[in-house]
Amino acid sequence: MNASELTRVIESVGKDRGIKREIIISALEQAVLSAAQKKYGPHAILEAHYNAETGEIDLFLFKKVVESEPEMLEESEEIQLEEAMKLDPGAVVGDELGIKVETPTFGRIDAQTAKQVIFQKVRDAEREIVFNEYIHRKGEIITGIARRIERGNLVIDLGKTDAILPRTEIIPGEVFKPGDRVQAFLTDVAMTPRGPQLILTRTSSKYLMKLFEVEVPEIREGIVEIKLAAREPGARSKIAVVSKDRDVDPVGACVGMKGMRVQNVIQELKGEKIDIIPFSDNPIMFVRSALAPAEISSVRVDERNKAMEIMVEDDQLSLAIGRKGQNVRLAAQLTGWRLDIISKSKLQKRASDALFNLQHIEGVTDTLAQAIYQAGYMSARMVADANAEDLAKIPGFEEAGASEGLKAKAAVAAEKIQDIAPAAAPEAKVLGAGGPGKDAKSLAEERLREMMKSEGSKPEGSES
Repeated sequence: MNASELTRVIESVGKDRGIKREIIISALEQAVLSAAQKKYGPHAILEAHYNAETGEIDLFLFKKVVESEPEMLEESEEIQLEEAMKLDPGAVVGDELGIKVETPTFGRIDAQTAKQVIFQKVRDAEREIVFNEYIHRKGEIITGIARRIERGNLVIDLGKTDAILPRTEIIPGEVFKPGDRVQAFLTDVAMTPRGPQLILTRTSSKYLMKLFEVEVPEIREGIVEIKLAAREPGARSKIAVVSKDRDVDPVGACVGMKGMRVQNVIQELKGEKIDIIPFSDNPIMFVRSALAPAEISSVRVDERNKAMEIMVEDDQLSLAIGRKGQNVRLAAQLTGWRLDIISKSKLQKRASDALFNLQHIEGVTDTLAQAIYQAGYMSARMVADANAEDLAKIPGFEEAGASEGLKAKAAVAAEKIQDIAPAAAPEAKVLGAGGPGKDAKSLAEERLREMMKSEGSKPEGSES
């Protein structure tokens, strides 16, 4: 290959593949070195440099300057001092002298080796270019064409490279055929021995948020922000939005005129239902919005365990919970609170049961039972197991020693209630079948009163 041909190849490959000229020159130098190493031996020290002026690859063989008998000289590695001084008058024994040698003629095998070296270098350069291009697009939506299925994963052709859409990242019920257009969120870009690996997803909440960013100009401009998102792919999603401009309604901006913006997102997600709610720093208000369209009657907050007990009217219970618990589950994911939905009738029954149980503690009136219940204690056993310091926070038990006394009396009451319940249950079953209709709770209460009378005390509220 003459100088002009070599320069033309460098320019042509660089233009066609989009690879820097320096990388192609490095590949050619490596190919020449490969062929020269076979000619001069594995121990020969060689260097190849592209000469921009001549357009050729110059090859240099480095030899050590020695004083030795001619028959002992290793020609590919050593040079006599006299010969070295002809090339470099300042040469001394021990120097390494670079001598320009003729570039070897490429035979068939050498040419094949050189070709492989050049292709490998070009391939590595192309992989680096692809990696650098897509690493900056991580977190963006990209579009490609479905090509084939490999080990259950969908291979997407992006033009310059392929990406993988794992089957776990495909929306349930979605089926793609070769040639289908596929839009997805680029979640990861990694360099592997086989080149850059691009991982896509269509199930991530980030994909949902990015779709709204594409559809809603206010989000792109930073006026509206999606604070949080929760998603069950293919079924239902919730996003919480907030506006930095009081004149802009964040929910309305995401819904769009006649719902066009949100409908475009729903269409891309194959009909997935999307609830758009206003974000609030007030956890109770935020949870109320997150559970919409259900109407909340009251909320009881447990800050320590980051839990909320939500009371709804009986006719709102199924709406608040949602199909297979979907509504409350997504609301919990979105808000970060553990949510317990309870109907009004069930809550009233639970409250009456708790107050009934707590009033078995000696000295506990209905008012004190209400205070203990409001503090989160549902039974005498819970009071007995609580710390005295925590009980001292309950109104009516702040005085020194009052909480310890309550704890001790609760332990006695808890033991009595435990003894009564097993005995009352069988009797209740018989009466329930054809007796006067008393339940286990009524029987337990009567039995407890009899025991208390026999011990010389009487239940509060009984006649003297």
